[in-house]
Amino acid sequence: MNGAESLARTLLASGVEVCFANPGTSEMHFVAALDRVPGLRCVLGLHETVVTGCADGYARMTGKPAATLLHCGPGLGNGIANLHNARRANSPVVNVVGDQATYHRPYDAPLTADTEGLARAVSHWVRTCATAAEVPLAGAAAVQAARTSPGQIATLILPADTAWNESTGPAAALPVPARPHVAPDTLATVARALRSGAPSMLLLSGAALSETGLRAAHRIAAKTGATLRVPTQIARMARGRGRPQVDRIPYAVDRALEVLGGLAHLILVGAKPPVGFFAYPGKPSELWPRDCTLHILARIEEDQVAALEALADELGAPREVAIAEAPEAVVASGKFSPEAFAGTLAALIPENAIVAEDAVTSGRQLFAPTFAAAPNDWIQITGGAIGCGLPIATGAAVACPDRKTICLQSDGGGMYTLQSLWTQAREELDVVNVIFANRSYRILMGELTAVGATPGKSARQLFDLGPPDLDWVKLAGGMGMEATRVDTLEAFADVFRTACSRRGPFLIELTVP
Repeated sequence: MNGAESLARTLLASGVEVCFANPGTSEMHFVAALDRVPGLRCVLGLHETVVTGCADGYARMTGKPAATLLHCGPGLGNGIANLHNARRANSPVVNVVGDQATYHRPYDAPLTADTEGLARAVSHWVRTCATAAEVPLAGAAAVQAARTSPGQIATLILPADTAWNESTGPAAALPVPARPHVAPDTLATVARALRSGAPSMLLLSGAALSETGLRAAHRIAAKTGATLRVPTQIARMARGRGRPQVDRIPYAVDRALEVLGGLAHLILVGAKPPVGFFAYPGKPSELWPRDCTLHILARIEEDQVAALEALADELGAPREVAIAEAPEAVVASGKFSPEAFAGTLAALIPENAIVAEDAVTSGRQLFAPTFAAAPNDWIQITGGAIGCGLPIATGAAVACPDRKTICLQSDGGGMYTLQSLWTQAREELDVVNVIFANRSYRILMGELTAVGATPGKSARQLFDLGPPDLDWVKLAGGMGMEATRVDTLEAFADVFRTACSRRGPFLIELTVP
């Protein structure tokens, strides 16, 4: 058994069931090994940033890693943007990166690169194998690292000769450390702050955004009067009717300062202290009040759900607390506006759907109105590297083939990863893609104003996506996917209902004035 086959069998034994791949010459022995290892599903992406984005979406919905197969340093480099998003989402991912054979590397052939250096920019764990004998245990260690709480990026670099030389056979799965529990003293300190009656907020992230975590936080809020919020960017959240209605901290600094203003206690549950997405002249980076005390109930690697439930019990909160119903959502008519679209979407989201959102400007108003939607899981851009919506939706659909996936993607960001549509079509994935066609990087116009700059002709040319206008119907058709264009919300509703009533991928280009 060569090193490549020993790695494939080790990954499978360690619980890795899917490999998202864009292989090259250095990975040929690993590709050949996949034919000899039944049970490891291979999904081809036509660009590495699609491959890594798919692995991110898959991990968010399963809680376990997929493998990626990437070609040398440049292939890893192409995938870094969505590995950055995956890292910010605390998604477990195992990257297998082929490289020059160990004896060939000194000749500095064209694809020779600082692969380890590239990997360290986005990985928690990096290892390069020197011999085929090292490969099986290194593969098991990579999966162990990826599955270590809260989820990590592990990158295993596999020189070609370590893949084709004889190895020792597959390694057994390594144990995964248990998620740490919060200390009783921490619970007592936070409980005292909440009992004080001073204005308090719990900022929830990570596993705290599961339905169980949200219900525990809702108990605490009902008992103490504390408010609940989530960060501006979330990895995954249980949302819709019957779930607590917890809004995001606004993206805009001034609005965020308003929301956080007056707090005496800010309690972090799997979340980082809130800061501005960017720096702006004359505005603070830290968004909480100077006289507010920060408390950490649970760090991202700790058991946040258990901490919330224990805190609720410590406070004597009732076991069951009624959840207010959001106003009923209705389908709007006329041209797109963020508010009208949000209400329309809320009325149309199917039960138990997955919503993958990278809508940028068009998505700013989506969160609060969709409290009225049917129960769903919402996954979103986390690291600010746009273009993640299409691939994370693709990976989520691979992970959950029995659920409808809805992708909300801006047109500018979508052009980064439109090859995802081909993978959706090839794998016959159940995804409805909604492209917001405002034919611009519109968010950048707002950012230009926010930093105090004045846009001129040259600046506007850098933000406009037309002419020529992007034609998403033709782009989707070229990827093997049926698509249509709509310019009113009633037309969108008709097409969206039809697309959701059947299985398979579909694209709707929604014209945004």
